[in-house]
Amino acid sequence: MGRVQLKKASPLEVHRAKGLPLNYTELSAALVAYTENTGQDFADNIPTFVKQAEMRIYNTVQLPALRKNMMGVVTLNNKYLSAPDDFLSVFSLAVIDGTGEYQYMLDKDVNFIRAAYPTPTATGVPKYYAIFGPQSASATELSFILGPTPDGDYEVELHYFYYPESIVTAGTSWLGDNFDPVLLYGALVEAYTYMKGEADLLALYGQKYMEALAMLKVLGDGKQRQDAYRSGQTRVAVR
Repeated sequence: MGRVQLKKASPLEVHRAKGLPLNYTELSAALVAYTENTGQDFADNIPTFVKQAEMRIYNTVQLPALRKNMMGVVTLNNKYLSAPDDFLSVFSLAVIDGTGEYQYMLDKDVNFIRAAYPTPTATGVPKYYAIFGPQSASATELSFILGPTPDGDYEVELHYFYYPESIVTAGTSWLGDNFDPVLLYGALVEAYTYMKGEADLLALYGQKYMEALAMLKVLGDGKQRQDAYRSGQTRVAVR
């Protein structure tokens, strides 16, 4: 009888067998193992593959891990509020009055605020906001314009969407710790596209990525957002 040849486990399989989260070192090793590409040019571009995959994922699924909360202050007669440096989009913006009550402002266009409050001297507790853009040609951070112009100093609370630090520089990430298949296959799609690999294998990696992304959407856009009391528990119909 012939001897049975045991297949050596990949670095990713070993890592998962130990019940460990996927860090950047293991992810890099897995990309090399899956593609069987040990070239230096490939290795040098692994950070780009991973960051591109992260950006795709972060702009497809709205995960709570991509939210940040920040307190700030709007000041008397100043209708502009600077956005944080890592700001991408708003979840909510509230002004807190003197009694501590939260009043959530409504998102409008700049032209609405300009038309509704044509003069800066029209003051009050801000009710509306719009993304105004940089306040100078050299500025890179965005800002908000408020309407009406604040009639005093108010504390504000901003919930916003941002890109968390990449697993490339942090070593670990929420995706690597909690949902590594979507990160692995997303990076493989980028890597194999770079290699101009075989179309059927690229399609397979793309299919695996979309399957993992669909499962992540169930979590991020479904389970983490639904109210079990009002929406009911997730269940499959039995016939």
